[in-house]
Amino acid sequence: MGKEDKKRKLEEAAEPDRKSKKERKEKKEKSEKKEKKDKKDKKEKKDKSEKKDKKEKKEKKEKKEKKDKKEKKDKEEKKEKSPEVMSSAPAPSNDSSAYSQKKALSDVSESEVKEFLDTNEVAIEDPHSLNLRPLLSFDHVDFISEVQKVITKFPKPTPIQAASWPFLLSGKDVIGVAETGSGKTFAFGVPAVNSILKEKKKGLKVLCLSPTRELALQIHDSLVDLTKNAGISCVAIYGGVSKQDQIDKLQNASIAVATPGRLVDLLEDGSVDLSSIDYLVLDEADRMLDKGFEQHIKQIIGQCPAKQNRQTLMFTATWPKEVRELASVFMTSPVKVTIGERDELSANKRITQIVEVMEPRDKERRLVQLIRKYQSGPSKNDKILIFALYKKEASRVEYSLQRAGFNVAAIHGDLSQQQRTQALNAFKNGESNLLLATDVAARGLDIPNVKVVINLTFPLTAEDYVHRIGRTGRAGQTGTAHTLFTEHEKHLSGALINILRGANQPVPEELLKFGGHTKKKAHSVYGAFFKDVDMTKTAKKIKFDD
Repeated sequence: MGKEDKKRKLEEAAEPDRKSKKERKEKKEKSEKKEKKDKKDKKEKKDKSEKKDKKEKKEKKEKKEKKDKKEKKDKEEKKEKSPEVMSSAPAPSNDSSAYSQKKALSDVSESEVKEFLDTNEVAIEDPHSLNLRPLLSFDHVDFISEVQKVITKFPKPTPIQAASWPFLLSGKDVIGVAETGSGKTFAFGVPAVNSILKEKKKGLKVLCLSPTRELALQIHDSLVDLTKNAGISCVAIYGGVSKQDQIDKLQNASIAVATPGRLVDLLEDGSVDLSSIDYLVLDEADRMLDKGFEQHIKQIIGQCPAKQNRQTLMFTATWPKEVRELASVFMTSPVKVTIGERDELSANKRITQIVEVMEPRDKERRLVQLIRKYQSGPSKNDKILIFALYKKEASRVEYSLQRAGFNVAAIHGDLSQQQRTQALNAFKNGESNLLLATDVAARGLDIPNVKVVINLTFPLTAEDYVHRIGRTGRAGQTGTAHTLFTEHEKHLSGALINILRGANQPVPEELLKFGGHTKKKAHSVYGAFFKDVDMTKTAKKIKFDD
C-alpha cells in the first residue's frame, strides 16, 4: 500500500472524531446560550414582577391615604354640622363658661389691675370682649391639686401666665408675644395639663412644636416636672436619635413636644396619629418660620382636628407679617397678649448693651480681656455666653480659649447631639461658666442666670442680635451684652443704632460714623431699587459653613 493510500485511510478514520468534537462543541455552545437566555428571561420576569408588586403597593398606599383623608374630612364635616357632637365634647374651644373668676380676684381693685398691666407693659387684645382680669396671685385660680402643688413653689404667676391663663381656661385661642424666658412653657403647659386631668382624657392630647431639638428637650423637661406626680406621660420628638424609641413612647403619651422635621418623618411613616389633639402649641413661631418650617407646620396642622375643634396657642418673641398670616389661617379669633413693646424689633431694657467698634484682628484679644475681667473678683462665677457666627469660627475660638487655660463648653454644628447636651448641662450646673455657641443656641434655651452675653461676631440680622442678647436679663433680672462690631457689619449699623436708641442705650461715635443706612445707587429708570451688577461676569458660588 502506497504512502498516499495510508495517509488517506488515516484521515478517513479521523474524520468521525473531528465531526463528533465539532458537534459536541456546537451542542455545548447552544446549551450555554440557552442557559444564558433562560437566566436573562428569568431575571426580566423577576424584575417585572417586583416592579408590578412595587406599583401595586404604591397604588394600595395611595388608595389608603386617599380613603383616610376622605374619612377624616367627612368626620370633620360631620362634627362641624352636628351641634350635638360639639356640645358633648369636653371643654370645646368656644366655651367661655369653662372658667369662672374667683371672688378673691373680683375683690381686687381696678387700680391694682391697672398698675399690674402698666408696670409689666401688658397689652390684651380680646375680640370676644370677655374682660377677664389677669391672675395676680396663685390664690386667684383653682387648678387640679397635682398642678397647684407644682406652681405654688413659685412666688406668683409671670405676666404672660397671669394674662393668658384666664383666656386659655376659657377655651380661647391665644397668641403670646413676649421675650424668651418669660414663663411661656408653663403659660400653655399648666392649663393643658389641668384639662387632661380634669377631663380624664386618654391618648395624645397636647402637641407643642419647637424650632430646635435643644428647645424641644428643654420644654419636655419642664413639662415632666409639671406632670411627674400626675400620671401623665410626655415624649420629646426630634432628629439625630433613634425613631423607634420615640415611636414606642408615643403609644402611651398624652403630651408630645416635637421639632417639625422629625414629626413629619413620623407622619409620613404612619407612626403617629394627630387626630385626637386638643391643644396645639406653636412655640417660637417666628423662629420656626425663619428656619423654613412653614410647609412642615402646615402639613402637621393638616393632620390635627379642624381649628374649631382644637385650641391653638402661639408664642413668639416678635410679631412680623409672616407670623400674623400664620395666625390668621390656623387660629380662631385669637386673644393677643403682648408683654412689652413687641410689634417693632426692640431689646430688653434691663440689658446693658455695650458696643465696641474695632478691627477684626483685635476681636479675640478683646474677648480674652472681657472673660478675665468677669472671671475675677466677686463675679467670677457668673455665667458668660459667647456667640460666634459659624461653626468653624466657634471650633477655632473654643480651641484658642482652652489653650489659654479657660474651661469652656461649646455647642455648634460640628458636635453630636450628645456632645451638645453634655456641654449645655456643664454650663447649667456650673462645671463650666463659659459657653461658646453659634445661633443654634440663640433662641429658646432655658439657661438661668446668664449674666453676660458676648457677641464675638455680629449675627446676620438685627433680629438675631435681639434674640442673642435676650439670653441675659431674663425673668426680671438685669444683664450685660458686649458686642464687638467691625466694618464688615457696617450694613447693619443703622438697625443696631435703632435698637440701642430704643432701649435708651449709649451709641458709640465710631458706630455713628458708619451711618444709619446704606446709600443706594439710583438708576434713570428703576430709581434707588436698581442694583448695579456687571452681567458679563460669572456669578460666584457662596458656601456657608453653618
